[in-house]
Amino acid sequence: MTVAGIGLYIHVTFFILLIWIGAMYYLPRHSVTDTLDGLAFVIALFIIIVLHELGHALTARRFGIRTRDITLLPIGGVARLERMPEDPRQELAVALAGPAVNMVLALIFFAALLLMAQPLFPLDLGDLSVTSVNFLRRLMWVNVILAAFNMLPAFPMDGGRVLRAFLAMKMDYVHATHVAANIGQVMAFIFGFIGLFTNPFLVFIALFVWMGAHAESSLVQMKAGLGGIPVSRIMITDFKTLKPEDSLASVVDHLLAGYQQDFPVVDGDEKVLGLLTRTALVNGLAKTGQATPVEQIMDTKFVVAHPSEMAEAAFIRLQHSNCHSMPVLRDGKLLGMVTSENVGEFLMIQAALHGEPQARPI
Repeated sequence: MTVAGIGLYIHVTFFILLIWIGAMYYLPRHSVTDTLDGLAFVIALFIIIVLHELGHALTARRFGIRTRDITLLPIGGVARLERMPEDPRQELAVALAGPAVNMVLALIFFAALLLMAQPLFPLDLGDLSVTSVNFLRRLMWVNVILAAFNMLPAFPMDGGRVLRAFLAMKMDYVHATHVAANIGQVMAFIFGFIGLFTNPFLVFIALFVWMGAHAESSLVQMKAGLGGIPVSRIMITDFKTLKPEDSLASVVDHLLAGYQQDFPVVDGDEKVLGLLTRTALVNGLAKTGQATPVEQIMDTKFVVAHPSEMAEAAFIRLQHSNCHSMPVLRDGKLLGMVTSENVGEFLMIQAALHGEPQARPI
């Protein structure tokens, strides 16, 4: 499904949530009407979440940033932007767009309640009927709560990006991210501590916020560490290659010798025909045996890099591929390999030389 030119996907676990919600509302009174009303409210909630994510995506589009897709998960929606704006003011606009959509929706439902001369309370949590005024009340307060929750100053919520945008107007982007991530992790610790004695759901939120803050900090440090660095500076030049006719048994010897985990497969003219990954090797040994030639199980779809391109762009491309390694080619000739492991080692060395906290690629 496509909305405003952006692919909209529903994760399979979302349907599991719908089944669980349906059962939860059916069992108390064995009422199909209760079940349908409960499902209608959940679907309305996720439509609101899609609109929230579209607010981010369409605002990012104004700054020339494409959104790959929006995926609906049981815990909410995720819009995958190609990148976040480097200009703090643009990031601020993108981050605020989602909560702004929720506030506009809340005002629409508020106006509808006023026109019907209905109070904002009482809020009957047990009444989900789509024909009742209480349904509108719930949708109004859901939007208020979503806006407030997303504005918490902690990654991965929008408030964390808002905080970073303001900090980045006064300091460098990496330092601003580090400060915002630390604030988010302090909040996560507080949520987790309170949740231990009150509501276990707060512990879940704490873990979500803690991991989000760590991931954002690591990602920004990775981009800073690789910024302006060509692939030729980080690629491995000492590696083993395979021939298409080599047996898996010979590859096992290379693997156990500790040379590497993924092997480029080349022909007589040193043209890269494929990659043999450790996973493919193990699966091939289990299914077809040691005598199987490499060409039967190698991956023929893989990404490549050029030695003069920027390492940041190459590594992002590698992260979105199915392999953990990419050949580096110039005029079709194999010059080196880039792997997730050697990028991580390069970043650790860079961080140590600059006295910064070490970050591993995520």
